[in-house]
Amino acid sequence: MNQLFELYRTFFKIGCVTFGGGYAMLPILERELVDKRRWTTMDDLRDYFSIGQCTPGIIALNVSTFIGEKRGGVKGALAATAGFLTGPILIILIIAMFLTNFATLPVVQHAFAGIRVCVCVLILQAVLRLWKKSVVDPFTFGLYLAVFVLNALSGLLPFRIPAAVLVIMAGIAGILAARYKNSAAGKAGEAK
Repeated sequence: MNQLFELYRTFFKIGCVTFGGGYAMLPILERELVDKRRWTTMDDLRDYFSIGQCTPGIIALNVSTFIGEKRGGVKGALAATAGFLTGPILIILIIAMFLTNFATLPVVQHAFAGIRVCVCVLILQAVLRLWKKSVVDPFTFGLYLAVFVLNALSGLLPFRIPAAVLVIMAGIAGILAARYKNSAAGKAGEAK
């Protein structure tokens, strides 16, 4: 029961500062889950983000569900998910009660402008961290360029390529490249 409460409490705290979506959350998730609590590794967290993009829902919420399941099975997944959702729901309810009265005030408009800038910086920081850990050799750089170009140009193509399809294709390419690399390493070891 303590573990379920700890999952709920941790993801409640994380959910209360969820501004800007999943990528803006990556530094917070990394600090809380990888560095502080050691509930997962950065590699696993990146994998959860990848899977979270392909599954319906908010990326950070999906990550909380995955980590909760890893720590406590179905009950852990439910505790982490409930914890993550509770804070934002309460905050939205409080804001909704008062925002209509204050939305036109310049100080409120400036506060939201500041929050938008902060979110952009958090997203950029997450992208740079993912870049450093993911684009590690010429193959991954080429894969990055291919996915980027296909995604960027999909509006100009006669058909639209869904992001989930690009993620799956990139995963398959990574698996094939790893098999080829392992096969080549095995053959080189046999030749010696």
